[in-house]
Amino acid sequence: MNEDIIVGRHAVKSAAQSDREINKVYIQEGINKQQIKPILDILKERKIMVQQVPKSKLDQMSDVPHQGIAAQISPYEYTELEDFLETVQGKLATVMILDGLEDPHNLGSIIRTADAIGVDGVIIPKRRSVTLNSTVVKASTGAIEHVPVMRVTNLAQTIDRLKEAGFWVCGTDAKKSVDYRKMDAGMPLAIVIGSEGEGMSRLVKDKCDFLVHLPMIGHVNSLNASVAASLLMYEVYRKRTPLE
Repeated sequence: MNEDIIVGRHAVKSAAQSDREINKVYIQEGINKQQIKPILDILKERKIMVQQVPKSKLDQMSDVPHQGIAAQISPYEYTELEDFLETVQGKLATVMILDGLEDPHNLGSIIRTADAIGVDGVIIPKRRSVTLNSTVVKASTGAIEHVPVMRVTNLAQTIDRLKEAGFWVCGTDAKKSVDYRKMDAGMPLAIVIGSEGEGMSRLVKDKCDFLVHLPMIGHVNSLNASVAASLLMYEVYRKRTPLE
């Protein structure tokens, strides 16, 4: 990514609170500054330039609701796989592998849920996949600042490396699989979510140690990718975190 624009109060505040380089922040003329005072205080402390602009300019910057604020940021940096593996060594870690996910809203939602329950990272391929763009940032409501995202050349080889590091790989498939509520979460897990239409690729599916499915008794035979990912992430959390 080159210089990009992020919009929305949560996204801009999270970027300002992180180490992300922010070149300039745009706020809508006439906005109630008291409502965004916490953001303005952070920007002032970091000596980041703030410019008032007409609403029409903000509308041109993004095709998603901007809530009267936008920021011009430096590129988001992907995390290297080996750096990630070093940070989770010896930990009961969870990583989501997104095989061909193309909808930026789904990616942003998955990152948001991953942050909410402490998933350690997200892996996406370089080909046939959405990248970290402003729509993803907006949909994640700032969670992108806290969840490492790795972009890899070859998912199959990446899965092999994860296995070497002690991860078990769980795929999602409707056939020859078990109910996701029976999955074992007592070891480091890499959970694969397939693309919205195609599902997992054959090669990635063959690399999985076991497969699970989400039971459905209604009239539809599939779920939105971010919904399926959220259910699986929370099932892992439920199994690992007993009620007090």
